Amino acid sequence: MKRERAFQVGDVSAVERRFTDEDVLEFQRISGDAGRHHAQPDAQGRRVVHGLLTATLPTRLGGEIDFLAREMQFEFLRPVFTGDTIRCEATITEVAREPGRVRLAMRGGCWNQDGKEVMRFQARGVVLDGGA
Repeated sequence: MKRERAFQVGDVSAVERRFTDEDVLEFQRISGDAGRHHAQPDAQGRRVVHGLLTATLPTRLGGEIDFLAREMQFEFLRPVFTGDTIRCEATITEVAREPGRVRLAMRGGCWNQDGKEVMRFQARGVVLDGGA
């Protein structure tokens, strides 16, 4: 059985990922989103990474704490291209302990290797004590 985690407002977690052509093509296959900008490389040989593929970074952070999302909001600010390394940071903004669960809210952003913000997000959900 899992122990209850000690979440606190202000806790920050982060992850980085470099997106590849293979990532985009696999996501295209799974999602069915074969928009030309994803399917065909640009003049520099890059593909545009799907917004929801970029959004897997904050969901990965949530998965590390067994977060069950109830609400998620994404704001896509600029394109992400294959070859880009994206850093994602999430900060816990609310913690409410209840019997059998902890309700959490978090917000954060993602930045490319040039320090440009590419996405903002917010999420609300729960972490169950002892697992689902």
